[in-house]
Amino acid sequence: MKIALVHDYLSQDGGAERVLKAMHELWPEAPIFVLFHDQKRIPYFNRERIHESFLAKLPWIKTNYQWYLPWMPQATENHDLCSYDVVLSSSSVFAKGIITGPNTMHISYCHTPPRFLWADTHTYMADLKYNLFIKSFLPGIIHRMRLWDKMSADRVDHFIANSKTVAGRISKYYRRDSDIIYPPVETHKFTISPDLGNYFLAGGRLVPYKRLDLVVKTFNRLKWPLIIFGDGSEKCHLQKYAKANIQFVGQISDEYKTELMSRALAFIHPQTEDCGITAIEAMASGRPVIAYEDGGATETIIAGETGIFFKQQKWETLLDTLLNFNPNNWNTYKIREHALRFGTNNFKPKIKKLIGDRWEEFKKGWNQQPLLR
Repeated sequence: MKIALVHDYLSQDGGAERVLKAMHELWPEAPIFVLFHDQKRIPYFNRERIHESFLAKLPWIKTNYQWYLPWMPQATENHDLCSYDVVLSSSSVFAKGIITGPNTMHISYCHTPPRFLWADTHTYMADLKYNLFIKSFLPGIIHRMRLWDKMSADRVDHFIANSKTVAGRISKYYRRDSDIIYPPVETHKFTISPDLGNYFLAGGRLVPYKRLDLVVKTFNRLKWPLIIFGDGSEKCHLQKYAKANIQFVGQISDEYKTELMSRALAFIHPQTEDCGITAIEAMASGRPVIAYEDGGATETIIAGETGIFFKQQKWETLLDTLLNFNPNNWNTYKIREHALRFGTNNFKPKIKKLIGDRWEEFKKGWNQQPLLR
């Protein structure tokens, strides 16, 4: 079985990139096809295995890739995958749109149907910090990309969803079934600390949908110590109105994140996530998660055992939840034991078996659409 891996683009080190990393560890000889690769931000892939599209040669692609969104579908379709038996795509937007031959099976590990095209279009448009002239062109571009996205989903032979939440979105927007395999979390890197600090923790990519603004507003009023890690378009905005009790530490090493997680009183998770890898990392450190009750968090957090939920995405609700939170009423070892279910060692055999089984079915002609005559 000759296999190739396809990913949208390698420009930020997030959960999707860690999924691709685990896939590449399973199939180290497989080439990786991407739109472009920022090696400074993601250095852990072998450059010899990376195949970039023509977009990689364009100016400012690594810093302002959003400018090139209208050309990304075409660049994705230009990947030449005709010589492979199996193509496994890791996709949040474009990678599932590859074109494969009739003798090639395409399985797409879907992190989510793109939010900015479907569930969060209006919020996405409102949050964009462009002038009205530029914004006037965006609805037409998004409309055409949405049509392409739906068409591209029809090219996939089998979908894998990273959670029940995403499986529901795939069913709604693409009208397709999917298997569910939760993403790999490097739980082995996180440990329980014998000593707690005197701070709460939040962070990840600092972008609007992560709703770190709720956390900042809440802790501005509580005056309790809060550490926020990560970087993104919202960082400067959040820093402007954060008070002195809130510390921004930027992009941090895995070692420092491990330390912060293990000593935090709790990890704050105010957003709707597809799965929520960072919350699982906090639980792997034995710390409870205070999460908005929606999305993947409802699948990975056990209320009262590994964390607690707040039901409204408002700073007032989060504040009330924190006032009733006791950081000492938790069994750290039980929390970590639960998180280990989502470890890399569980992900790898599941996805390897699924792809092997689907390939055997494909060779026999099972589970394929009948040809029109």
